[in-house]
Amino acid sequence: MAVGCFNPVLSPLVPSPPGRRVRAALRCRWHRHPLTAVSLRRLPCGAAAGRGTRRLAAAAESQAVQEQPARAEEAGGAGAAEASSKLVLVVGGTGGVGQLVVASLLSRNIKSRLLLRDPEKASSLFGKQDESVLQVYKADTRNPNDLDPQMFEGVTHVICCTGTTAFPSKRWDGDNTPERVDWDGIRNLVSALPQTVKRLVLVSSIGVTKYNEIPWSIMNLFGVLKYKKMGEDFVCNSGIPFTIIRAGRLTDGPYTSYDLNTLLKATAGERRAVVIGKGDKLVGEVSRLVVAEACIQALDIESTEGQIYEINSVKGEGPGTDPEKWEELFRSARSD
Repeated sequence: MAVGCFNPVLSPLVPSPPGRRVRAALRCRWHRHPLTAVSLRRLPCGAAAGRGTRRLAAAAESQAVQEQPARAEEAGGAGAAEASSKLVLVVGGTGGVGQLVVASLLSRNIKSRLLLRDPEKASSLFGKQDESVLQVYKADTRNPNDLDPQMFEGVTHVICCTGTTAFPSKRWDGDNTPERVDWDGIRNLVSALPQTVKRLVLVSSIGVTKYNEIPWSIMNLFGVLKYKKMGEDFVCNSGIPFTIIRAGRLTDGPYTSYDLNTLLKATAGERRAVVIGKGDKLVGEVSRLVVAEACIQALDIESTEGQIYEINSVKGEGPGTDPEKWEELFRSARSD
């Protein structure tokens, strides 16, 4: 099997300054109007970061600028250009990969919208963000009645990172099984999306085409690979431009108890080089940070439309946030 592999530097994400607008009236609405599962009220992302986290943000930004000033300047310019035209819907935005996707979008000044079962998690993870940057809606993809069309108005791109554990665990509480999340949830979400969406990026798993073969059949004892494949097939047949990223065994994190500034400083350690394959033949591990970056890059790389990739990360330097190097990686992926 031929795969794409490239080793430029994975640069740290540079946090943008936290928003300063204090929307007290909106916060009061949370208490005056209890949220329901079908509420269409956009929720402000509250919980100001405080002095300590502001100092962390400044330190992280200073370090990133010192290490790679030229790249930071280029990335900043690209991010500012995209911010006015793109609205990215992130589903599963407080999970292990999703939270890194959101943090990276915020660092690029790309407007984002989250669909969350528990909007309060956005406050603890991402701090206070102005509505012009981050919007939060309460919704559960397992319940199609939650997905009102108004939630998707203006959305140009979608990244879906939902998932649950392969084997019974506490995360299965409340009917959070692979069938409900990876099949029902994906089917409901895709059915609700407008056909005007420019790209849907779905995070899936390696091994989904081999769930009846050992060792994948062990992982699939409770159907996780089968249901992920069913979700993939539904996306492929939806008519919406898509890219599917099949991740290897996830490493680095999850950082689900951390705030935005900690997320922005996270690195992939020594495993920063990226290997991309096709045909479900790739086996190995991948950093959650690499998966998150792959999702964001795939939104704008035309050659990834209608494609399914497997992704791993190995020791070495990686492509960082350089779109040209990511495009080369995706283009060089082969299924043979």
